[in-house]
Amino acid sequence: MAQNATIYKVELSVSDMDRHYYETHKLTVAKHPSETDERMMLRIIAFALNAHEHLEMTKGLSTDDEPDIWQKSLSGELDVWVALGLPSEKLLRQSCGKANRVVIYPYGGRTAEMWWDKVKSSTSRFDNLQVTGFSEKDTRELANLASRAMQLQVNIQDGEVMVSAGDRIVYLTPLKWKSAA
Repeated sequence: MAQNATIYKVELSVSDMDRHYYETHKLTVAKHPSETDERMMLRIIAFALNAHEHLEMTKGLSTDDEPDIWQKSLSGELDVWVALGLPSEKLLRQSCGKANRVVIYPYGGRTAEMWWDKVKSSTSRFDNLQVTGFSEKDTRELANLASRAMQLQVNIQDGEVMVSAGDRIVYLTPLKWKSAA
């Protein structure tokens, strides 16, 4: 019998000084039974890093043809495609063809670095692709903030990310592996 997703309620306050974006989002995040706290929390941070009034979580792990997060234009076109993990070259190519901007957040330490070494030469032709990694230490600390009801404050300044939940604070340093043109 299939397990159900676990529902997390998140009040996400984003203060992005780099993009001059300041907003609070109330998110309902469904954590897939196979998803770790680390991945779920990184999904929330990916949301914060790309926050916009039209940005939304998708079905994610339960569907193969959708990213984890997307932003559609008012006419239905895909403006932003945000995915976590280590997508295949084929999936990178397809997503870059579907959306105006594609953001990939690989994670997993050495495994993510090996994935990037393998695919980076084939991604040079995608001007709309951005790849941003995180250290394994950062994502593990982030996972420790997970709880079923969260109030998270995410401050972004000069590319650095500070995440606070109550009296706990985690600092993240996104690693720009590839920037979109």
